[in-house]
Amino acid sequence: MFNIADGGFTELHTLWQNEERAAISSGKLNEIWHRRHDYWLLAGIVLHGYARWTDIQNDGAFGVINEPFKGEASKGNFLEMKNKFLARRFKLLEQALVIEEQLRRAAYLNMTQDPSHPAMALNTRFAEVECLAESHQHLSKESLAGNKPANAVLHKVLNQLEELLSDMKADVTRLPATLSRIPPIAARLQMSERSILSRLASKGTDSHPPPSFPPGPYATPPSYGGTFGTPPAGALPPPGGANYSQMPPGSFISGEGTPAGGTK
Repeated sequence: MFNIADGGFTELHTLWQNEERAAISSGKLNEIWHRRHDYWLLAGIVLHGYARWTDIQNDGAFGVINEPFKGEASKGNFLEMKNKFLARRFKLLEQALVIEEQLRRAAYLNMTQDPSHPAMALNTRFAEVECLAESHQHLSKESLAGNKPANAVLHKVLNQLEELLSDMKADVTRLPATLSRIPPIAARLQMSERSILSRLASKGTDSHPPPSFPPGPYATPPSYGGTFGTPPAGALPPPGGANYSQMPPGSFISGEGTPAGGTK
């Protein structure tokens, strides 16, 4: 199945889980935007180019991305609303892909984060806040029910949370100074800005044959039980053939052990 192993640094997997649950429970696998639409949006960008929303929408092979918007076609700002959604969604996917690549590189280079770094301190305190809040969430109901011991414990927990949030606020104020000491991209690449721009521009002039894709998403049966058959050489792997109804709960969320760049 198509996946982006972003390590939980974006909201993508939370969105996928909620969207897929809604799509499966309602039987509207084409009408509710979810992971499958994201795959075809990215495939359309690979074929037609960056932000070429109209070209992608007019290509029948990527017609599935038009399905969620058919109910809004009567609105006056329909096209603007649709393009804004696609741009916003792609921005999230792009962010997740960048993080996936950074995690892959970090794993390949066996890089570890300095535990004394302010960002790590902030992360540790956030984990403490989350753990403290989740483990004592039952206290509010018991306190409202008149349980005096629970009320006393609740006040202590709230004081602890307040102290942790205060520490986090102090960590956040120190972050800009820390980030400003990170050398610029040009220095890390040991290239001038002119050299970087020249290299990027030259890549755009290279001639490459257009990528080939498997048949459009409507070749897949509504049950998602079929397959596309053998895709042509160089094609992206199709997301079809996965039967969502047979997947265990939580299978759409990548855990910490998900290998960067891999699939669940």
